[in-house]
Amino acid sequence: MAAVVKSTPYSKTESYVDNKRKDDIRMANINAARSVADAVRTSLGPKGMDKMISTASGEVIITNDGATILNKMEVLQPAAKFLVELSKSQDIVAGDGTTTVVVIAGALLKQCQTLLSSGVHPTVISEALHKVALKSVDVLTAMSVPIELSDRESLIKSASTSLNSKVVSQYSSLLAPLAVDAVLNVVDPIKPDLVDLRDVKVVKKLGGTVDDTELVKGLVFDKKVSHASGGLTRVENAKIGVIQFQISPPKTDIEQSIVVSDYTQMDRILKEERNYILGMIKKIKGTGCNVLLIQKSILRDAVTDLSLHYLAKAKILVVKDVERDEIEFITKTLNCLPIANIEHFRAEKLGFADLVEEVSLGDRKIVKITGIKEMGRTTTVLVRGSNQLVLDEAERSLHDALCVVRCLVNKKFLIAGGGAPEIELSRQLGAWAKVLQGMEGYCVKSFAEALEVIPYTLAENAGLNPIVIVTELRNRHAQGEINAGINVRKGQITNILEENVVQPLLVSTSAISLATECVRMILKIDDIVTVR
Repeated sequence: MAAVVKSTPYSKTESYVDNKRKDDIRMANINAARSVADAVRTSLGPKGMDKMISTASGEVIITNDGATILNKMEVLQPAAKFLVELSKSQDIVAGDGTTTVVVIAGALLKQCQTLLSSGVHPTVISEALHKVALKSVDVLTAMSVPIELSDRESLIKSASTSLNSKVVSQYSSLLAPLAVDAVLNVVDPIKPDLVDLRDVKVVKKLGGTVDDTELVKGLVFDKKVSHASGGLTRVENAKIGVIQFQISPPKTDIEQSIVVSDYTQMDRILKEERNYILGMIKKIKGTGCNVLLIQKSILRDAVTDLSLHYLAKAKILVVKDVERDEIEFITKTLNCLPIANIEHFRAEKLGFADLVEEVSLGDRKIVKITGIKEMGRTTTVLVRGSNQLVLDEAERSLHDALCVVRCLVNKKFLIAGGGAPEIELSRQLGAWAKVLQGMEGYCVKSFAEALEVIPYTLAENAGLNPIVIVTELRNRHAQGEINAGINVRKGQITNILEENVVQPLLVSTSAISLATECVRMILKIDDIVTVR
């Protein structure tokens, strides 16, 4: 008789783990993030579409800058917010490639979805992604071409490549050299690798067209001169004082009312006020100062009619309501010190300029200060536009162009545009995947395919046949033409470096690094806990 084998009782709870919820949450996160990426995908490249954003307050914005579009979108899903933050990070690091970075992240997430559904563990995918990012930076660096800051032509080429995908692309021949000159003006020889874009002030003024945009070596104020009748509107050999106090009668510190019972007291108050103001103006005039820039005050009027009258008599030009946050820029430019109290008003704290004048622009007026002695390393760009939408977009485009030149100052390498680096990356990573062992090689191969999304989207947005174009690109790169890319103007594949479509290396490397980092973060999340 056969022996009865006593089996251990099968416990359901020990072996069964509910992974369904974790997978669902991961998939929901990936889908949400991908939908954000798809929203901006159509605005990639020089032939990309523009988006019209209508805000709750009724404001309308027309742009195809990825960071601006995502910034204005109200994204509620937590994982989708990562992609909004991702484009902000790219905007801070490189200033350009904000759409590219989101599209790459979307394509990587799509491949992650396929790998996850094939049963690959998220940690394995994440590790492979990390290796891909490091390898990609090496490949891109090997492809890049070193440049010198003295090579102005190359800098202009990369700035105009950035501008060509914007709404104001027809003005790229004007704005690109302007951006290059603005950045080169503020580069400090002591710290040649650092550029602070706060030293480039962009002043927007309605009227005219973008063609009238100019670079001003000096200061521009978007306001007119404050003057009573007969006040000055032009001063040569100006001695400029930046003051943070008011030239008006003092008020009581707390809410108090002063009761005046007869006329003699009233006359005395008025006389005292006059003497107080006259005393201040005599001190100012005594230092030789003939131009005053007065900081905006919320407590009391910066100047009164009476003080304007005396200032006009003393032949002093006044610009009032200077914003508090502009004071630092102004004092740096004029190489002077802000004066907080009339007692500290001394000649050594003044700035010097050849000319301060009020200029008419259409029906508005601005104040220009030019020929500043020992001017600080700053520059001002006066942007013009026929309407507010064009003006705002011109400012955003100029900011991107300035950032591109800043990238080249930080990291002096150029790389081809037009989808060339992505296809080359895809080819080299595909070859590298064959050398790797096991699951890792399989993951790397998937990510290599994902990078083809950039040339594919460029071709699609330009109305070309993406499959034919991308296949042809692969062929060219396999034959060793590493700079072959999509020329969307001619609708064919050409050597992109010869066509002057170039971008800073920093834009491409930070796009890959930031996108992979973001995707890894989304992959590692397996649950969302809401805390009330």
